[in-house]
Amino acid sequence: MNEYFISGDIGGTKTLLQAAELKEGNVRVWGERRYESPAYSSFSDMLRDFINEVSALDSDGNPMSACFAVAGPIARQEAALTNLPWVMNSAVLSSEFSIPKVKLINDFAAVASGVGILPEHDLMTLQAGQPHVGKMRVVLGAGTGMGVAWLVWQNGDYSSLPSEAGHIDFAPANELQDRLLHHLRKRLGHVSVERVLSGPGLTNIFRFLQDESGDKREWTSTQSKEDDAARISDLAFNQKHPLAAKAMDLFVEIYGAYAGNLALAGLCRGGVYVAGGIAPKIIDKLREGGFMKAFRDKGRFSGLMEEIPVHVVMNPKVGLLGAAEEARRMLDEV
Repeated sequence: MNEYFISGDIGGTKTLLQAAELKEGNVRVWGERRYESPAYSSFSDMLRDFINEVSALDSDGNPMSACFAVAGPIARQEAALTNLPWVMNSAVLSSEFSIPKVKLINDFAAVASGVGILPEHDLMTLQAGQPHVGKMRVVLGAGTGMGVAWLVWQNGDYSSLPSEAGHIDFAPANELQDRLLHHLRKRLGHVSVERVLSGPGLTNIFRFLQDESGDKREWTSTQSKEDDAARISDLAFNQKHPLAAKAMDLFVEIYGAYAGNLALAGLCRGGVYVAGGIAPKIIDKLREGGFMKAFRDKGRFSGLMEEIPVHVVMNPKVGLLGAAEEARRMLDEV
């Protein structure tokens, strides 16, 4: 039986696609490509390019299963991506590409699944805590947006549960953050966590601090939100720009407080896992202490927060890893 399968991690900025086969119980990856998501008008166009390319390398017929991790909510196996004008439907993809089994899963549900099979060296521990086997875990991560998924212990293993917790209300923790909320509310109306904890969110924070300081110079690009975040990081870390450094400190403090809120909401004694595209790039800043100070600063529950393990996921392909694991399992259903 043909046991060629495809997996993908689809984000608003980039998409990773992988082709692999299961042979005698072992998985062999034989094709992997990265694509700039906005360069394609639809996911089908991208998938067609990928299949044509990898089929020329090493394949025998059509894939038997495919799992795609999607940045957005999924209803009845259809997803309208949050940060892309794409609509994906598993039945349509199955028919269009003659793949017997196609499944869409939330991108952070895939990240959560990937966390469970990561080697230890792919994790950077910020707080060892006192881990409890089988207790709740939460995975969160800032990138183009803010993703969150839970890991619940069921039948002797963890199962991932998707969420849209990146779109809950931003909760300021001090007077500076109060002013940030007021500034963004005037411009945006509702201010979700994602408006401050994401690449565009870092830009929002920097421009708020510019407004407060009266600095009218255009330090960032007006063309690309992703480029703005990269530019601000460069200003903060390499050029020691004081406002950019302050923006990064504020970003990290809000990040830590939000991670702590999620840990409390799920009573995540099994651990908190910080993933996403931004965390590995600012790992030194996360280790300085501001993140964990904000994480633990929960008043009467500060003692509990010291017991919860906190790790940063350093492997940027963890979502693809989770999607590939699901696609491999789907082979048994074909």
